Amino acid sequence: MPETETTARHTVGFVLGGGGHLGANEVGMLQALLERGITPDLIVGTSVGALNGAAVAADPSLDSVRKLRGAWTALGKDRVFASPFGGAANLVRRGNHLHSNQNLKDLIERLLPVRRFDELAVPFQCVAASVERAAEHWFSEGPLTPAILASAAVPGLLPPVEIDGEHYLDGGLVNSIPIERAVALGATELYILQVGRIEQPLAAPKNLLQVATVAFEIGRRHRFARDMASLPGGVVGHVLPTGEDDLPTGIRQLKYRDFTHVAKRIDAAHAAAGRYLDELSASSGRPKGRAGD
Repeated sequence: MPETETTARHTVGFVLGGGGHLGANEVGMLQALLERGITPDLIVGTSVGALNGAAVAADPSLDSVRKLRGAWTALGKDRVFASPFGGAANLVRRGNHLHSNQNLKDLIERLLPVRRFDELAVPFQCVAASVERAAEHWFSEGPLTPAILASAAVPGLLPPVEIDGEHYLDGGLVNSIPIERAVALGATELYILQVGRIEQPLAAPKNLLQVATVAFEIGRRHRFARDMASLPGGVVGHVLPTGEDDLPTGIRQLKYRDFTHVAKRIDAAHAAAGRYLDELSASSGRPKGRAGD
C-alpha cells in the first residue's frame, strides 16, 4: 500500500549545531535522549556537531556517549589547539590560521570506530562552506575525517580543508543549526541539539568585539528562526535546553581553548534535556523512540 499522510513513516532526526567548546552541551543532551530510548534514523551536524554526530552515527548507544564524554573531558590536556605561541608561529608562516588541525584529526580518528560514511550505523551528513562556490556543501559519502575537519575549520583558527581541489571552511558560516537539511532528508520528528546561544538575549553592541559577535549571532539566529517557522505540516521540532543560565558572551565567548567547565556543562545539559524530554513524554502520552520501536 502506498504511503499516505496517516501511514507515512515516522523518522527521527538528530540535528547537532555548531558552537566550538560549547559543543560539550550536546554530549549531555545525547545521553538524555539515549537513556530514554530515543535513537535517530538520521543525523546531520555542523562543525563540532559534526564530530559529536558522527560518533553517535557510528554507534548510537550510551557506550558511545561515555566515550564522547571522556574525549571532551580530556580536551584540556590533549591540547586540540596548540599553545598561543605555536599559533602565532603558524600565523606568521601560513598567514591564514593560528593552529594546525593535526590534533583534531588525531582526536577524530581515535574517537570514531569507522573511517567512511558507508560504515556508519545511522545515515549521517555534515556541512561545510565552500570557498570557491560561496555555498554550503554537504558531505554524505567517502572518508569521514576530512569531511569533519572541513565542517569544523573555524576561520582564522584552523586551516581551510582542501578536498578534490575545493577549499572548505566551518559549516557554521552557512548553516549553523541544520534543521532544513534534516527535513529535506525525510525527518518528521527533530531533536535539535544547540549549544545554547539562541537561548540568550541579544543587546546592541557597545564595542568593536561585540559588533562582530552580535553580527554573527543575528545571522545564525535568523536562519534558525526561519527554519523553525517553516517546518512543514506533520514535522515537529524539539529544541533541547542546555541548562546553562550564564553562557559565555563577548570576550569570554572567544576563549576557545578553555575546557575548564566541560564536565559541568555536560551534566547541566543532561539534567535539563532529561527534564524536558520527560515533560514531553508525559504531555504526549507516548514514548518518543525510534520509528518502529
